[in-house]
Amino acid sequence: MATSAPADAASPPAPQLKPEPARKAVRVVVKGRVTGVGFRDWTASTAESLGLAGWVRNRRDGSVETLLSGDPAKIEDMITRRLPVGPPAATVTAVVPSPAEPVDPSAGFEIKFTV
Repeated sequence: MATSAPADAASPPAPQLKPEPARKAVRVVVKGRVTGVGFRDWTASTAESLGLAGWVRNRRDGSVETLLSGDPAKIEDMITRRLPVGPPAATVTAVVPSPAEPVDPSAGFEIKFTV
């Protein structure tokens, strides 16, 4: 009776996987004069230019809510430098972040309906 070598002895070594880049996600509520001023389009365009995934939507209370997912440094830039200013017609009075679960980067960035 012939014996065979263990399956892994004949297999080539497993390829080294590149480490996944760090990803995080933050849900942000932006308050002030942020609806009717192009804030959703501006947020989507700005987030996409930074390589972030997620979504943005208006809320019935007059705020804008966004989920930003991707490189932690780019999310920080969006929260601390970009969202507090917004598009030219906006007047931002508060940017309130909270932790969220990251989304698949291939999902891109979506503009959602008002909730």
